[in-house]
Amino acid sequence: MSKLSFTPRAWTTSGATLLALGLGWTATAGAVGTRHFVFDSAKDFEGELDGVAVDSIGRLRAGLVLNSNSISEAPAAWAALEHEGGLLVATGSEGKLLQISGGQTKVLADSDAMALTSIVRAWGRVFVGSMPGGRIFELKGGKLEPFTTLSGAEHVFALAFDEADKALYAATGPEGKLFRIAADSTAQVYFDSDQGHLVSVAARGGQVYAGSSGAARLYEITGPGRASVLRDFETTEVRSIVIGKDGEVFAIANELKAGGRTDALSGTKPPGPQSVSAQGGKGWLFRFSKDGLPEELYSDKEDYFVSLALDPQGQPVLGTGAEGRVVGVGADHQSVVLADLDERQVPFVALHGTTGWLVGSDPIVAHQIEGIGGTNAVFTSKVLDAGLRAHFGRVSWDAEGKIEVSTRTGNTKEPDASWSDYGPGQTAPFEVKNPPGRYVQLRVRMLDGTQSSLRRLELPFVTDNLRAVLTEVKSDTSPRNKSTSGLSKSGGPLSEKASTAVKVSWKVDNPDEDELRYRVEYRLANAATWFDALTPGQVLTDDKWTWETESLPEGKYRLRVTATDELSNPPGRVTRHSLESPEVLVDNTPPVLGGLELVGRKLTGKAVDGIGPIRRIEARVAGVEQWIPFEPDDGIFDEAEEEFSVDLGALVPVGPALITVRVFDMAGNFDVRHVRLAK
Repeated sequence: MSKLSFTPRAWTTSGATLLALGLGWTATAGAVGTRHFVFDSAKDFEGELDGVAVDSIGRLRAGLVLNSNSISEAPAAWAALEHEGGLLVATGSEGKLLQISGGQTKVLADSDAMALTSIVRAWGRVFVGSMPGGRIFELKGGKLEPFTTLSGAEHVFALAFDEADKALYAATGPEGKLFRIAADSTAQVYFDSDQGHLVSVAARGGQVYAGSSGAARLYEITGPGRASVLRDFETTEVRSIVIGKDGEVFAIANELKAGGRTDALSGTKPPGPQSVSAQGGKGWLFRFSKDGLPEELYSDKEDYFVSLALDPQGQPVLGTGAEGRVVGVGADHQSVVLADLDERQVPFVALHGTTGWLVGSDPIVAHQIEGIGGTNAVFTSKVLDAGLRAHFGRVSWDAEGKIEVSTRTGNTKEPDASWSDYGPGQTAPFEVKNPPGRYVQLRVRMLDGTQSSLRRLELPFVTDNLRAVLTEVKSDTSPRNKSTSGLSKSGGPLSEKASTAVKVSWKVDNPDEDELRYRVEYRLANAATWFDALTPGQVLTDDKWTWETESLPEGKYRLRVTATDELSNPPGRVTRHSLESPEVLVDNTPPVLGGLELVGRKLTGKAVDGIGPIRRIEARVAGVEQWIPFEPDDGIFDEAEEEFSVDLGALVPVGPALITVRVFDMAGNFDVRHVRLAK
């Protein structure tokens, strides 16, 4: 059976605070027969998280309880703002401003812009950035009315309001300008970067920061036209910036793959809602102290980040762009997956303890946070593959508080009507009663709210034991020179050295990947008795072996290899299969060249081998490297005794010469004689 055993992980809650830890799924090898699916890392707990969360140290706990509202009025959301107990959502492609309130959605205002990109509250009013045209709208009486048009800007990517100096800031492209806008709508260029696009901005208490796309630089702007680069991330973009209550700065940077947002921003045409890094990428979260010291808090090499917010304790919370996850990050670099949405992107996150909002996009779904934990806090694992039909054993776990576990099984990769139903939920370790199946899925329900947590869960299983079948046994003696067509090559030259060691190898079909043990026996080809070829007690697990034949009588032999899976299964489940080799030649004695006679320049003689057949006869002139082969008298090497005659006139120029004659048998043994030509 295959060596297999899996592992999963989890998160922590403190009152209304959702702190962060991490994620990982591992596979650990099982021993003999029984293997295990083991959940004890964050990666293992990747699956459906409904009201549960998983942290980086491998704990599953009660998480965000969401009331979700699918929105069909637009395909993608770019930004959102909490408003009058509900939510305003700025959309792309159709330039609509949506209002979500009391579980209902309506188009609050419609613009003629291609996309509404950002939304912010300033001076007690609501403002919305757009593209193209460099326009900022104000929401008035349920309508979007023009507030200001920014000269030299086509795309307004981000807006930020600073309560301290009562100014609105706009990050724009394609000329990379940051505008400062007063309440009367007058605007001035506050910072003109050398980048094509400024795509993020944050302002608080007189601190102003902007992030660019292309060179991915984080700028600190200390006054009109005065800026320094706080960090050059050397990636694709600085997607979002947030300033903490103590003046620390949080920023997310992404490295986006080809076809994503970088390409979309390379010209003056604004990116559509589907072009926001649909190809994926990598993301980093950094914190900068008030004196500018950087600290990497979190990174994801498989996903990038599209939103950033702070929870009530000032801890950053991320929304990802490809897997729809919401990740909280602690100052200790621990992380927690707070929610795993069905939507691809999470462009908006707002956490207020046990309340708040999440917005998923592609398609748009608004998720209102209604608390932490509850009777519907459920984790559903991914479909686990045992590789073969399996019998599942006793599910056990390490948990705090009360949890309930159930299982279902099936034989299709995707659960369908052929799968069993989930068995009744069990609150103590139990024997799986579902029918045997290749696939299994687990469901874990948290029954004690925030008091429930799961640290480790283990499910043992035993798969059907399939027989390993040998398909080929071969040696290096019959015959040695083979072409790719399987025919023995004619000619040479021969370069092998005769050896008493025969190299043997075999092939085996091993469908369940058990560790196999091989036994090897031999017999003379015309005899019936088999003898052990291995030393007593030798355990051979490799698919090749060297047979030392020095002490054996010469002749033709057969080898028999037997494969068993006894190293992976108890005696009652062991299977075996045997296969014989073709004839193996054991010939350790060289042939003999005899009867050499030279008449004029014609050489005659005889080559004799104990087993045969003779394989090759050749000659060369002393001082010349090339060996010249010649045929036996009957024209074919097929016997243990071959007579030959050769006219040396075609080989040797006129004059005296020393001729070396060499003969080979099939095992590579050879004999050498010398003949002297007088003239």
